[in-house]
Amino acid sequence: MMRTCRALLPRPGRRLRSGPGRLWDLPGDLQKTVSNFQNQLKENVTNLFKNPFFDEKRPPMQAEVVIAGGGVMGWSVAYWLKALEPRKNTLRVLVVERDTTYSRASTVLSVGGIRQQFSLPENIQMSRYSAYFLRTINVCQEHLGVAGEPAIDIQFNPSGYLFLATEERAAMLEENVSIQRAEGSEVILLSPTQLKKKFPWLNTDGVALASYGLEDEGWFDPWSLLTAFRRKAISMGVHHCCGEVTSFTMAFYDTVTPTGEERTVSHIKYARIQMPDSLEYCQVACAIVVNAAGAWSRKLTEIAEVESSVSKTKQIFKLPVEPKKRYVYVWHSPDGPGLNCPMLIDTTGAYFRREGLGGNYVGGMSPAEDEEPDIQDLEVDHEFFQEKVWPKLAHRVPAFESLKVKGSWAGYYDYNTFDQNAVLGLHPTVLNMVFVTGFSGHGLQQSPAAGRAVAELILNKKFETINLSRFSADRFLSGEPVLERNIV
Repeated sequence: MMRTCRALLPRPGRRLRSGPGRLWDLPGDLQKTVSNFQNQLKENVTNLFKNPFFDEKRPPMQAEVVIAGGGVMGWSVAYWLKALEPRKNTLRVLVVERDTTYSRASTVLSVGGIRQQFSLPENIQMSRYSAYFLRTINVCQEHLGVAGEPAIDIQFNPSGYLFLATEERAAMLEENVSIQRAEGSEVILLSPTQLKKKFPWLNTDGVALASYGLEDEGWFDPWSLLTAFRRKAISMGVHHCCGEVTSFTMAFYDTVTPTGEERTVSHIKYARIQMPDSLEYCQVACAIVVNAAGAWSRKLTEIAEVESSVSKTKQIFKLPVEPKKRYVYVWHSPDGPGLNCPMLIDTTGAYFRREGLGGNYVGGMSPAEDEEPDIQDLEVDHEFFQEKVWPKLAHRVPAFESLKVKGSWAGYYDYNTFDQNAVLGLHPTVLNMVFVTGFSGHGLQQSPAAGRAVAELILNKKFETINLSRFSADRFLSGEPVLERNIV
């Protein structure tokens, strides 16, 4: 028989007001909801810990914030919520992750790059903040160091990024570097002659210009960052469970937007969490749901949309984020670039970097739109390397003519089909769902900054450290994309 965790659910509040719509006051709504939950938690805390069903494997019955997705983005949000909460130990945060082995998680299947060479100031600022965060990761008071625990070693390799451009794209590359320098990034331009002098192993045919990052660019170990966020957040009191958010219980409001439009919007009251390998589920009362489900964030959004549209709301918001499978290949080339090897982005879109000290390299490239692979599994297409990737690598680095493939893997991008940029902020019609998704391949490197931004939005009603309002989901409704030219 299916058991349901229904003890200690909050008492019913006031009935929803009918009649004329009220003014759009989302921050006020969230603040009131959080305050109500804090009062309810204080009243029920004694009974909660007497509940024989409460243990570390099961979610609590109530949480101000439920984070759906326990990758690096979800744990970053959880950490920052606890680090920035105005009164310590008052905010209950729950992270829900369905794959606690992380065998299919995008975070650990990433190549781990970090760069400042973007074209949007917001992306540059996020990566600059993240680079600072990684440099100070072991500072106990401010970041992820835990007293009594070993220091965190993210194995950062500051070898830089090298972008190559053809004649047709040289002017755009110069413009990008101008923007990067304006944001404080140390990036230089190299002519083909300078490029050949610095990297003699490189074939410069077809290269008109290159940009090269001098600091805070390179790669690091994704697993180390994920486990550091997770360890620190748990030490600060964040709850976590293995499961999947499968449905919501909704409430509804009639509102008036700032433009005078009357709209019925919804509000998540409970998140239903399916327990692993079981028919059992737990229903968690919550004030805010953070959608950090990565490549599967649209599925979670659709759950809320269906619940809302079936009942009262007429407008259905479609989150344009979908999974895209990307292959990564590992090869050995004893005569390759060696230690003098940055993360190189070729004019063709192929990329590679050094892996360790033994003549090994990792790399790949994104397929053409009409060649997108099936996402049903994480099987690797080895012919893609042989036919599409290797010829480009061998042309750019003659030593790669004789490379030997040693291994491969595949992972998912949370690909924003609208403009390949992050979705950060509130759902347009589900008032207490917050997005942190759609990074299209650069989420890992921006996770420290993005997690802080979402925490600031939840706790302080606005972005404070970096203004990321440009990445609001409202741009999908207005049809105005925010274009990033340096997507890898």
